[in-house]
Amino acid sequence: MDRLQSSARLMIVSDLDHTMVDHHDPENSSLFRFNALWEAHYRQDSLLVFSTGRSPTLYKQLRKEKPMITPDIAIMSVGTEITYGKSMVPDDGWVQFLNQKWNKDIVIEETSKFPELKRQAETEQRPHKVSFYVEKEKAKHVTEALSKVLAGRGLDVKIIYSGGIDLDVLPKGAGKGQALAYLLKKFETEGKKPTNTLVCGDSGNDAELFSIPGVYGVMVSNAQEELLQWHAENAKDNPKILHASERCASGIIQAIGHFKLGRNLSPRDVTDIENDVENLSPGVEIVNFSLLIEKWRRAEVENSEMFIAGVKATSLPSGVFIHPSGADYIMKDYVNVLRKVYGDKQGKQFRTLVDNVLATQLDSDTWLIKFDKWELSGEERQGCVVTAVLGKKDSDWFTWMHVHETWLEHSGQGEWLL
Repeated sequence: MDRLQSSARLMIVSDLDHTMVDHHDPENSSLFRFNALWEAHYRQDSLLVFSTGRSPTLYKQLRKEKPMITPDIAIMSVGTEITYGKSMVPDDGWVQFLNQKWNKDIVIEETSKFPELKRQAETEQRPHKVSFYVEKEKAKHVTEALSKVLAGRGLDVKIIYSGGIDLDVLPKGAGKGQALAYLLKKFETEGKKPTNTLVCGDSGNDAELFSIPGVYGVMVSNAQEELLQWHAENAKDNPKILHASERCASGIIQAIGHFKLGRNLSPRDVTDIENDVENLSPGVEIVNFSLLIEKWRRAEVENSEMFIAGVKATSLPSGVFIHPSGADYIMKDYVNVLRKVYGDKQGKQFRTLVDNVLATQLDSDTWLIKFDKWELSGEERQGCVVTAVLGKKDSDWFTWMHVHETWLEHSGQGEWLL
């Protein structure tokens, strides 16, 4: 990772389904809470890693369905693929490592002899992963027998059973834990080993993450029996592993506070932004402002001239706002758009999401900020890339000096108001 010039303050490595993402939370409230916390307080100097059993195809599908921010690193297909950044650049060194004593053709040949195994969709069959469904009561027998057969064919494989139904055959050196160990060694070689690492999971294929020396771990409250059993048998006396009392992303936030790894109060939980000056930073400003506009449009703040005046006070009067359509406005005039949209999303499932908030300090009083901004309304979403210049001189508050928005690729380009 070239984004950070030094060691990450915190690296979070999280499973997705039923860990970061709560599929029983239609409002995605815990995920929105985590997103706001990360972008405000951690994005600038920390690393977010998603570690999932999903293939790249299903991972991208989940990103379309759920309001997920962009990770710095994605570990997919049960630890057999590692990619970096928004462009998902693959780690070629990891591919070469996994090729040792692995032959996918032989694995397919031998697994076809087990009628208990039902092959998963082709999207889930990856270069270093062959995946099946198998009934829980048959899993142990199949796993033991298949291990012997493949060893007899000269392969070093690992068989992982998780979720009470999924069976994955991987190279011996693969897996979520090994992928994390590989990354940590890579960072250490570069002199950038994270100061703290927190791993997060809910199922059996996450157990390896908790076995990496030195990491903190959180099993979310909704963790499956297989992971709880592993913990009881292998790590029940480990004070660095927490069984959270909260579900999914809220459990991750709980763990950050429990282990004192950093701030764990999400901006979405702060009731009085004006009195939170001591924690103000460019990232906090961006997140807070987006939440303020969200509340205005949902009619969750009072419709008053004082509110409009407050927004104008944080905008440079002569500043320029360039709309994604290409139209440009004087900042103080565009603020008047707020009057027209008060409560237009009242009672609707409307949320704003900021992603990839990165700040560059230009001088002692000025910052260049770039981030992605999304408006999510039910299943509809539209987004733009925002480049902003913020100033802070003789005041506790930032001043918006310049804003330039352009449509995000593949974004719905409907009526974009703010």
